[in-house]
Amino acid sequence: MPQSKHNLIVIVGPTASGKTSLAAHLAHDINGEVISGDSRQVYKRMDWGTGKDYDDYMVDGTKIPVHLIDIREPGYKYNVFEFQNDFFKVFADVRQRDKWPILCGGTGLYIEAVLQRYKMIHVPANPELREALKDKSLKELEEILAEFRFLHNTTDTDTVKRAIRAIEIETSYDSHPEIVVELPEVNPLIIGVDVDREVRRTKITARLEQRLKSGMVEEVRGLLDEGIAPEDLIYYGLEYKFVTQYVTGQLSYEEMFRQLNIAIHQFAKRQMTWFRGMERRGIPIEWLNASQPMHERVNQIASMLNQ
Repeated sequence: MPQSKHNLIVIVGPTASGKTSLAAHLAHDINGEVISGDSRQVYKRMDWGTGKDYDDYMVDGTKIPVHLIDIREPGYKYNVFEFQNDFFKVFADVRQRDKWPILCGGTGLYIEAVLQRYKMIHVPANPELREALKDKSLKELEEILAEFRFLHNTTDTDTVKRAIRAIEIETSYDSHPEIVVELPEVNPLIIGVDVDREVRRTKITARLEQRLKSGMVEEVRGLLDEGIAPEDLIYYGLEYKFVTQYVTGQLSYEEMFRQLNIAIHQFAKRQMTWFRGMERRGIPIEWLNASQPMHERVNQIASMLNQ
């Protein structure tokens, strides 16, 4: 690994921006390994719905190593506290083997938990708080979240259940200001993949059509057949929410597709809002245009590492 003021590369961007492919090509070029920063790709057998593009990790016949995907069973509720711990273990291991760690993902809070080295503690359930919040709407819950000093990840609070959990976590953090967490220093080069809005919209819809044809509905049926409760799948939001509603007869196929397509577009917009917010919070992001040829972008990033 060449000398550089950086010890971590981070690639962010909205869904369907091609960030995974860029991370894999960069890893191939600079002797790196990819660390996923996606909150749902941690789950085994949840492939089509989470967008695990395994083919993207094959570059010129070489399989690029990728970490933190397929590490938990479906139904488990992985969280940012666990991600931060898991990330820094992998980060240390990759660095020790003299390879470049490349954190790639679209889950804003997971990425920022690493970059800002958030104080993370294990937060147990708070039954009294849950009882007090159970009748509130998603909009009301998001307004409560917005009152916290460090706004929790709104891209991952698309269900009432998740929003309540987010408030539970933030409330606990506010109650324990004395806790100090020691984490390794990171000096990141942060790359953002900027994709034209209309191009992004077209890609999102085409990708959704392809994944539904390729087995997303069958994947959800299989998970339900394993005994995972519908409400546990709906907890994961987006694809799992709407496809589960279709499979259980609550939505027609056409309604499912229309509502899911809209939800993914809204999700991508929220992702970009989060990344712009990171910049306002003092985190510099170097934006590269997704329409540039892959080799040009890879060379640009390699050049930035040596500056």
